[in-house]
Amino acid sequence: MSRGTAGCIVFAHANGFPAGTYRVLFNAWKRRGWRVLAPEKLAHDPQYPVSDSWPHLRDQLIHFIEAEAPGESVHLVGHSLGGYLGLLVACHRPDLAKSVVLIDSPVLGGWRAHSVHMAKLTGLMPRVSPARNSRTRRDHWPSVAAAHRHFAAKSIFVRWDPRVLRDYIKCGIVRCTPPDKGVCLAFDRAIETRLYNTLPHDMGRLLRAHPPACPVSYLGGTQSNEGRQAGLAATRAVTQGRIQWFEGSHLFPMERPEDTAAAVLQAIGAAHGAPQ
Repeated sequence: MSRGTAGCIVFAHANGFPAGTYRVLFNAWKRRGWRVLAPEKLAHDPQYPVSDSWPHLRDQLIHFIEAEAPGESVHLVGHSLGGYLGLLVACHRPDLAKSVVLIDSPVLGGWRAHSVHMAKLTGLMPRVSPARNSRTRRDHWPSVAAAHRHFAAKSIFVRWDPRVLRDYIKCGIVRCTPPDKGVCLAFDRAIETRLYNTLPHDMGRLLRAHPPACPVSYLGGTQSNEGRQAGLAATRAVTQGRIQWFEGSHLFPMERPEDTAAAVLQAIGAAHGAPQ
């Protein structure tokens, strides 16, 4: 892969959606001269188990950057889960981060963060987080075509760019073991559920103790339930007001991938003076 003339973007995916889902965004960045690196499926390597507040996943992303972009500092771009991990990396290893772009990854702070902490302590997290849906979601079908029909008919996926849905089916659906059981989700729903139940609740404290040395920007969906639930006070603080709004849901990168790709480059350029 060429090093790219504009710089290096390391992208981290959202919970449940392997990196290949974002191929349209990656191609848009590459056409503008960017080198794009992305771990295909976070949280599935037993060397980096899912635990509370995701320290091992942070380390997984750090080690990916060190291996794939040795000696470089990079622009960390992440959607949802991936945005939080990028921010954790920037706090823990400021030498690796030129900037961070949070794609609908609102930072928990204040009473909301305390509520999440209490939900964890009392065992209520599985009832109040998206885990209540992910733990029982359908995860196998008789064929790839059947899986595609299933997702294409769901209200959330109807809004997706058809190219993104095809890419999701290509990277997110795999042959089951044993093969005669058909096809399955590549992203283990038990891991997806565990990620929801271990969402970092102490990000505000971390940001106060180890604020990122690089600029942080936020792109938020105007119809994002996640944004409404998390609030924006902590996000406004860490971004110092570098916030853009995007028409769409929490999954607006899948709904408007090329527009999202352009907005990310605009955020990087505005925050850091990088080529757009």
